[in-house]
Amino acid sequence: MLVEDSRSWVRTARGYIMLTKPRIIELLLITTVPSMVVAKRGLPSLGLIVVTVVGGALAAGGANAANMWYDRDIDAIMRRTKKRPLVTGEVSPRGALIFAVVLELAAFAILSFGANLLAAFLALAAALFYVGVYTMWLKRSTSQNIVIGGAAGAAPVLVGWAAVRDELSLAAWLMFAIIFVWTPPHFWGLAFRYADDYHDAGVPMLPSVASRRSSARQILVYTVVLVLLALLLGPVARLGMLYDAAAAGLGAGFVWYAVRLLRSLAPKAAMRVFSYSITYLSLLFVGMAVDVIVRSR
Repeated sequence: MLVEDSRSWVRTARGYIMLTKPRIIELLLITTVPSMVVAKRGLPSLGLIVVTVVGGALAAGGANAANMWYDRDIDAIMRRTKKRPLVTGEVSPRGALIFAVVLELAAFAILSFGANLLAAFLALAAALFYVGVYTMWLKRSTSQNIVIGGAAGAAPVLVGWAAVRDELSLAAWLMFAIIFVWTPPHFWGLAFRYADDYHDAGVPMLPSVASRRSSARQILVYTVVLVLLALLLGPVARLGMLYDAAAAGLGAGFVWYAVRLLRSLAPKAAMRVFSYSITYLSLLFVGMAVDVIVRSR
């Protein structure tokens, strides 16, 4: 009996953790810390980094939990999401919603007291936008859902910058724009493979309502714009040759994968775009942090 209770507790705890979408949070935080480094022109204090990372993770986790709470009906239909904890019953809808609210309150408290109110309000605004605008409205109503909804995923760089400077500059907004424009080709690459799922669930994700060629063409257009914005960040944020080389090399790789997708229109090629997009964003932001740290010594 004790063993069974223990296993049940572990499953429930795992379910609550999965509500936060840990992999997505990891990617968001990879962009947050480098934005803090660029804002500081060096390494911020360890305490501020920890506060910002923890607060940002809780805010993102709460938003993701609320997203799963609202989307549990379509999650049960799609292959990619049918094992999520609200679908399997590991977590109750009421428990998930309470969990989401608690995480957001904790995030706001941690960021407001440990960093500043601007960072706290930016994190809260991003969560509200993700849940209220993207999840509850855009996702099920327009093929441009992820384009506009990408603003939520781009907000962590603003949180990181604000935590250091208590204000937002052109460089911060340009980093925001980079992630905003990166989101469509990243997510459409994945949606390309699961287009039938989105169609069955009634979610008008672009690859489920447009032709493969049209979707691939838009992925390429957004990728080119993304690369140009990344190159523009160099002079705007006063970054050096190390970052410029990373932006150019990584951008060339992204464009190459997008062109291959346009030529083949194959789901496997789309998944390569999706996989590379994660590598691209991670290394781009690591590159800008390394550039600043190396030149500040």
